[in-house]
Amino acid sequence: QNYLDNFWPDLKAAHELFDSILQARRERDSESQENNGKEYPEHLPVEILEAGIKSGRYIQGTLNVNKHRAQLEAFVRLQGFGSKETG
Repeated sequence: QNYLDNFWPDLKAAHELFDSILQARRERDSESQENNGKEYPEHLPVEILEAGIKSGRYIQGTLNVNKHRAQLEAFVRLQGFGSKETG
């Protein structure tokens, strides 16, 4: 902001761009604070997920996605099963 004010006071487009970037950053920071620093909000609270895993309603595993064909190839490696058993 100081650089623009001191060296480019008449360059309206640069000031508008700076204000836009600053506003976007503020919004991202406020969203991050609302989500307790997490990038994505949780779909279900941790307590419900843990109870669902214990009861067998949910399964826990690792999602593996093919980086070259991400929209077509992915699988879940179930936790606690052998490396060849996937779902």
